[in-house]
Amino acid sequence: MDVIVDRIEGDYAVVEIEKGKMCNLPLELVPNVKDGDVVSITINKDKIEERKKTIEELMNSVFE
Repeated sequence: MDVIVDRIEGDYAVVEIEKGKMCNLPLELVPNVKDGDVVSITINKDKIEERKKTIEELMNSVFE
């Protein structure tokens, strides 16, 4: 999903999401953005699987 930075307000980037809806995005997540920038938000399935495996290994080491 792509969002467009409409403006910066304090610690938030006000972004336009689908159908003209606006949403606040913490600047911590998108440092150095400015008005008009397009930010892509994606789901990284490889990282999800990696995290699941790490958590499973930790749980197995604790409960064995």
